[in-house]
Amino acid sequence: MPEKLKIQKPVAIVGLGLSGKASLKLLLGLGLPQTDIATFDTKDAAADFQDPRVLLTQFKPRTLVVSPGVPLSLDWILNFRKAGGAITSELSLATHFLDQERVIGVTGSVGKSTCVELLGAAAKTQDPNAFVGGNFGFPLADYISGILAGKPRAQWIILELSSYQLENYENLKTDVSVFTSLTENHLERYPDLQSYYMAKWFLALRTKSLLVLNTYGGDLKSWVMSQAGSIQTPAKMLWVDRNDALLKNDQLNQALLIGSHNQDNLALAATLCHLLQWSPAAIEALKKNRGLAHRLENLGEKSGVLFINDSKATTIESVQTAISSLLSAKSGQLHIFVGGRDKNLPWQNLVNFKSNPKIHFHFFGECAALAQSKSHLKGTSSAKLGEALDKAKSLFASGDLVLLSPGGTSLDEFKNFEERGNFFRAWVERF
Repeated sequence: MPEKLKIQKPVAIVGLGLSGKASLKLLLGLGLPQTDIATFDTKDAAADFQDPRVLLTQFKPRTLVVSPGVPLSLDWILNFRKAGGAITSELSLATHFLDQERVIGVTGSVGKSTCVELLGAAAKTQDPNAFVGGNFGFPLADYISGILAGKPRAQWIILELSSYQLENYENLKTDVSVFTSLTENHLERYPDLQSYYMAKWFLALRTKSLLVLNTYGGDLKSWVMSQAGSIQTPAKMLWVDRNDALLKNDQLNQALLIGSHNQDNLALAATLCHLLQWSPAAIEALKKNRGLAHRLENLGEKSGVLFINDSKATTIESVQTAISSLLSAKSGQLHIFVGGRDKNLPWQNLVNFKSNPKIHFHFFGECAALAQSKSHLKGTSSAKLGEALDKAKSLFASGDLVLLSPGGTSLDEFKNFEERGNFFRAWVERF
């Protein structure tokens, strides 16, 4: 085992998702014998152990590499730690092997994946080997495994960091960090909102030079101001507004990303490009980026009609955000397709859009009738998404915007939201 990583053996990898599998690959690549590693997952039959009691009594690990999706508050993990066992994570293991790379950390309740996507596109104009990952894309351990196999190192590492990851990342250090937002989330895992926000703020406490924050990030600014001296960070804090003079000549309103909230994401990324003195190509990369697939994804125009794929939207709040952010995007009408499978959603909250003459609803899927009844909205109703699109297409005119933002899950007709979004994309290509 290399000197950079001192780990107590034997090691149990807890959770066999992407993070756990990347940890296993890295440890084996570092030369740790297979006999010193066990895998544990209560839901994966491929794991060596599914019962924590059997893992602890038979394998007797001294270190647990715990995946982000596994709460550290589980009794058996708490008892393991109290008994002197070591707890670490895939990110912590991988970070031991970073060298001259400069790290940008991004977190937030919403917007962090889009911000990381933007920063990754910009960074790759400066550094073709830039690594983009963490909670988004590939685990950092995969990057280190690649280095061990002879791949070139990156100058820039951009990591999306969830609160779950930040709970278990003892050697975290970033050069620059970005906060997109703080809003209520994950209260099934945290005892209260303050605990959740503090889990996020751990990133700020581990940021060395610059902390960039979104002025319009939900509770972010008010919470930071209310905490005063209790959450001081060593980094310089900079609040970013989409109207800042620094961004005046960037013409971010011409970007392909749709929605007012994405102007905030663009502003955060563009500000960082300027402060890091990246070339103008970085700003152009931001503006040309279409965003993440199935998340207000700009599919382009056909016959003057702009199509937006927001298949991942499976809450009414997401639907409301999409509609509100797009109302000013085009001068014509907004056709929105909602439905799928219900999960006891508050469809009635959509009634606020009833009086807007620009908005036309089209209901589809298993819950089409239910959604229309509860929302009291007029509109077409269809059993399947394709039928709904075919029924409505004669209504589309140049200058209009067509939005798939279902609210319901995809499981009535599709395997997942990706398949639903891909179906929509294929339909648009034939329009």
